[in-house]
Amino acid sequence: MMRERRDPARATVMPALVVVATLACLPGCGYALAGQGSFLPVDITSVGVPILGNRSTFFDVEQVLTEKLRTELIGRGRYRVIPDAAGDAVLAGEISSISVQPVGFTDEQLASRYLFSLSMQVTFTDTRTGRVLWSNSSLIFREEYELATRSNVAVEGSGFLDQERTAFDRISTDVARTVITAILEAF
Repeated sequence: MMRERRDPARATVMPALVVVATLACLPGCGYALAGQGSFLPVDITSVGVPILGNRSTFFDVEQVLTEKLRTELIGRGRYRVIPDAAGDAVLAGEISSISVQPVGFTDEQLASRYLFSLSMQVTFTDTRTGRVLWSNSSLIFREEYELATRSNVAVEGSGFLDQERTAFDRISTDVARTVITAILEAF
């Protein structure tokens, strides 16, 4: 009686093919790139973003931050943004407070780095149903920022935003990105 000889390569490849075929048939793992999806109802196509309220002591920051929120929503490419409380949904909010504290100093003991803190309330409401889709009554944004210092000129925290408009422009972009990401990705 003659014995059939097994091919060792075939014995290894066949189980591997079965595993690959099985994995290919399974549904996806559910991971996606951040910033690309949305947990909002698909029938929301227009979002109203009226000017934010401002209870802080800083002048005009609500104008800048409102514009950055609108720009961030437009950049997501899915929503038509309206500059008032109209649309399928409304993003409304109020800046509660802003504080700026020095946290880094130069050799001359001048402030060179500041901790910026912004506290705000934000609500995202479906205007058709009146249902609040996302809200945070105490959203706090904290970040450290480098100050472009001029030689031997100290800038106090209260003058930080006034003298460094580009700093607040950068800060408001970060705040807007944080808020819109939280709303769209249901954080």
